[in-house]
Amino acid sequence: MTEDIGTTRIEHEGASANRRKRGALLFLRDLLVIFVVAVLVSFLIKTFLIRSFFIPSESMEMTLVKDDRIIVNQLVPGVTPIERGDVVVFKDPGGWLPARVEPDVPPLAAAVDWFLAFVGLSAPDSNDHLVKRVIGLPGDHVTCCNALGQMSVNGVPLDEPYVVLPAGDTKVSRDDFDEVVPEGSLWVMGDNRYNSKDSRYNADTPLKGFVPIENVVGRAFVVSWPVSHWAWLGNYPETFAGVEDAAENGDSAETGDVVPGGE
Repeated sequence: MTEDIGTTRIEHEGASANRRKRGALLFLRDLLVIFVVAVLVSFLIKTFLIRSFFIPSESMEMTLVKDDRIIVNQLVPGVTPIERGDVVVFKDPGGWLPARVEPDVPPLAAAVDWFLAFVGLSAPDSNDHLVKRVIGLPGDHVTCCNALGQMSVNGVPLDEPYVVLPAGDTKVSRDDFDEVVPEGSLWVMGDNRYNSKDSRYNADTPLKGFVPIENVVGRAFVVSWPVSHWAWLGNYPETFAGVEDAAENGDSAETGDVVPGGE
């Protein structure tokens, strides 16, 4: 009888151990499933909805400060059209950025960075992209500067509260310009106007300073890091009020001998 009780106890303990082992395996399986789903969801979000970028320069101060992280809506311009005043991230159209030598990275660090980039938690290609504010859409006539130092779009002077100028300067651009934006392209400028190599200063590149809309990755809509810089990024519709009406009324065609592309 005692032997039967001992055998039963051993069998019961063995069954309990098997249940615990099976429970642990099921728990690990569930964790793995959750992890894989989270990675796939993050990948899909990064690929089709939003991405994170960091700011590599001072050209957009004070709207964006160097090393800020921003979240970019990738539905622009594929689903939602670009608007004047939008802060956009775009791939180098060619010749805007200097050639860069990739530093050697230890294999483990490279693997970690690849995974973080895969799920959208890092942006190792930020240095291959630029961030600027859209000033002119296709067909717009952009000029600077009038007697008050303002730039105009389709003959409408702009009051630009986001612009940073050196002390004592009132012109929103050091150099004057007069351009018509070609079809399928954008005229973009940095908010830090005297410290931004934007459309004004890339006339010697293949596309003469204009940015193809197809190069736009998306519209930046929030500063996500550091927390102290957190802010929504607007496109200042009041600044560009009347510009669309002027374009529809044909004012953008009154450009004299201005040729699209500045040629």
